[in-house]
Amino acid sequence: MSDTQFRVRVTKDHLVFSAAHFITFNGNVCERLHGHNWRTVVEVRGPLDENSYVFDFIALRDSLQSIVNELDHRVLLPTMHNEIRVEVGEKEVTADFEDRRWVFPREDCVLLPIANTTAELLADWIATRLIESINQHAGGGAITTVQVEVEENFGQWAICERSLLAAAED
Repeated sequence: MSDTQFRVRVTKDHLVFSAAHFITFNGNVCERLHGHNWRTVVEVRGPLDENSYVFDFIALRDSLQSIVNELDHRVLLPTMHNEIRVEVGEKEVTADFEDRRWVFPREDCVLLPIANTTAELLADWIATRLIESINQHAGGGAITTVQVEVEENFGQWAICERSLLAAAED
């Protein structure tokens, strides 16, 4: 058994999305609506395939780019938050937290099945989406780990690492 491990890492200037969000913390503190230019990085680990690849760089880049494009120039809203109530109408989305209320055009929002729009949970959501894409790609079955990094502000990264070995054993 070899101790050699292989990784493929993709980071590009265009794997960036500009999006607005707000988070809550300490129970009842809610930030103002604000935006970031979020940068993303993905790394996958696994054995080499018959082509001596861990995974195709281009397929990995394109999968992440597709996800980033869905988030770009949108308002990110959590749908699983205990205190933020998100209601979707035909043309508008409203979000309520205590005595605060926001109303957005429907097409400007991305409703995320997460509890809070923190960089950590965004990284986890992106990792979930990437794993779905990897599993549909030929050769994706050998990947052991997916790591997604999301930079909220320069030098402030959240990193989510998911082992695919545990999921395969379930």
